[in-house]
Amino acid sequence: MRVMTIRDLQDALAGFARERDWEQFHTPKNLAMALAGESGELLELFQWLTPEQSAHVMQDPAQASRVHEEMADVLAYLLRLADVLDVDLEQALAEKIETNGRKYPVHLARGRADKYTELGE
Repeated sequence: MRVMTIRDLQDALAGFARERDWEQFHTPKNLAMALAGESGELLELFQWLTPEQSAHVMQDPAQASRVHEEMADVLAYLLRLADVLDVDLEQALAEKIETNGRKYPVHLARGRADKYTELGE
């Protein structure tokens, strides 16, 4: 199986939707709602697990399969939404990492889970 780029995946998803005449349903609102729904389904797999159980969820083949499937669904809707809105996810993420680097400087944030507004100088 060859490695696919983000663009390759978006093109494959767009083709899948086009072949089924689903583009009419792939509005930003619908895609955002579907993304939230799939995120909820992923969350449901972890909802009642202890932190330790969640760290080992991939050791159970049945659970691992469900996690894989839900994560793929989340990614698919995110990629489709980005494609429909013409958002370059690679650029958006690179910019967000840079922004977060400024908000959470290592000397203030290391080992802390505080929001950037609570870090202080």
